[in-house]
Amino acid sequence: MVVLSIIILNYKTPRLTLRLLESLFKHYEKELEEKKFEIITADNASGDDSVNLIKESKYYKNIKFVENEKNFGFGVGNNKAAQKAKGDLLVFINSDTVAQDKGFLKMIEFMKENKDVAVLGGRLIDDKGQDRAPAGKFYTIPYLIVTLFFSRVVQGLRFIPNKTKSVDWVSGAYMMVRNKVFDEIKGFDENIFMYLEDMEICYRIKKLGYRVVFFSDSSLYHLEQGSSNRSFAIINIYKGILFFYKKHKSPFSYYLVKLLLIFKAGLLVLIGKILNNKYLTDTYSKALKV
Repeated sequence: MVVLSIIILNYKTPRLTLRLLESLFKHYEKELEEKKFEIITADNASGDDSVNLIKESKYYKNIKFVENEKNFGFGVGNNKAAQKAKGDLLVFINSDTVAQDKGFLKMIEFMKENKDVAVLGGRLIDDKGQDRAPAGKFYTIPYLIVTLFFSRVVQGLRFIPNKTKSVDWVSGAYMMVRNKVFDEIKGFDENIFMYLEDMEICYRIKKLGYRVVFFSDSSLYHLEQGSSNRSFAIINIYKGILFFYKKHKSPFSYYLVKLLLIFKAGLLVLIGKILNNKYLTDTYSKALKV
C-alpha cells in the first residue's frame, strides 16, 4: 500500500530535479524499495534537455514520469501528476528543493494523529541556512494594502512560525495534502497559471472544515532557483489576486482590489519613467493590462 506520493513538477530545471531525486532516494531508500513511497515527476513541456536527462538518469526506472504536452503552469501540471498518485497522502515539492532528512515520516505520523488536518506545510531553508517564510494569512483587503504598499517595512505578514501551529495557508513549495481531500476539491484551481494557487487551495480546503497546519519539525533546503523571473512573478501575482477576489469575494471587494492594484502599478510606471527604470516601466505597464 502506497502511503505517500511525492510529486515534483519540472520546467527547464532538469539538473535541479535530478539533485532533488538524488536526495530523496538517499533519505527514503527503504520506503521507496518497499513501495510505501512513490515519486511522480512531471515535465511541463520544457522544450530543453529535461526529458532526455531525466530518462537517462539512474532514477528513471524507479519513478513515474509524466510528459505534459504543453506548459500548463503550476496548478495544472501538478494536477496531472496527482492523477497518477496512489498514496493516501500527496506531497508537492518544488524542483529546486533538496531533502535533508527523513522529515516526511514525521509529517505522515502527524497526519495520522490529526485527522482534522488536510494540509501540512514544512520549513524551507535557503542557501544561507535561513528560514524562508513558508506560511501566510489570507489576502484580506487590509492585509493586501499592507502587502502592496508597506511590505518592505512591515514584518510578519508572510511569516515563519516558531512552532507547529494552524495557519491560513502554506507554501506550495512544500505542501502535504490528503489525497481524498485533494480529489474532492478537484485539486489546484486550473485558472491560476502560477502563484497564489497554494493560498487558494488552502482557502477552499478550510471552507470544508479542515485545518491547515505549519509543521516545524520537517524542512527542505530551498535553492530558490526556479524557472520564473521577477517580472513574470509580479504579473502572475496580480492575476492571481484578482482571480481569488473574483471567485471568493463580493463584487465590491473585487473592484476595490482592482483599483488598488491599478494604483500601485500606475505609481510604479510613473516612478519608472522618472528614474528611467525600464524594468519598473515595462513590468508594471503589463500589470496594468491584467
